[in-house]
Parts: sequence; C-alpha cells; structure tokens
Amino acid sequence: MLDAEEVRRIALSLPGTVEKELWNHPTFHVAGRMYVTVPGDGTSFAVRCPRHERAELIAAEPAKFWVPPHEAHSSWVRARLAALDDRAELYDILVDSWRQAAPRDLADSFP
Repeated sequence: MLDAEEVRRIALSLPGTVEKELWNHPTFHVAGRMYVTVPGDGTSFAVRCPRHERAELIAAEPAKFWVPPHEAHSSWVRARLAALDDRAELYDILVDSWRQAAPRDLADSFP
C-alpha cells in the first residue's frame, strides 16, 4: 500500500528536490518552488495541476482526486494514496508536478 513515505522517497529522487516543513507537514520544492505536499494524516498529497485540467481530472476520477474548498482558487489538486493504482501512477503524478515547478532546462534534461 502506498503511503506518505513513498511520496517522500519518490520526491527526493527527483533532481533538485529539497524537503521543507511548512504548516507542520512535509513539502517538497525544486528551485524554490513547491510541487508536492503531504498534509494532514498522510493519506493524501497535493500536487500542482493547471486549473483548466483540474476539473476534467476530478470528473474523470472523483474517488482519486479532489480539491478542498480552501484550495478552490489555486492550481493544486489532492490525490488519495489508497485510490492510486500503483507506485508507477504515484511516480507519474509526482514527476508531472515536478516538471511544472522545475526550471525548463532541468525539466528538459530529465528523461
């Protein structure tokens, strides 16, 4: 089963990632830009997601993705760890968010 430690392991494996504690929970940054956080009890995580894609993502998989009311105007989405298919899906989600935050040259150099 996927957990917050697996989010941490994958995030820290991505180039340029540093971990910082903010709001009393772990956050992960590349080039000073946050791209993932593990809020609350560690059963979910939040990642960057362009707002124009977010509604479609949530509509397609509402058991997996959602946005809490206080984040409705942000470009973030949350994902339930227990609802993900496997580690590969978690990895893909985290890499996508990392690419949105990473400088272009760093993102382009990552396979």
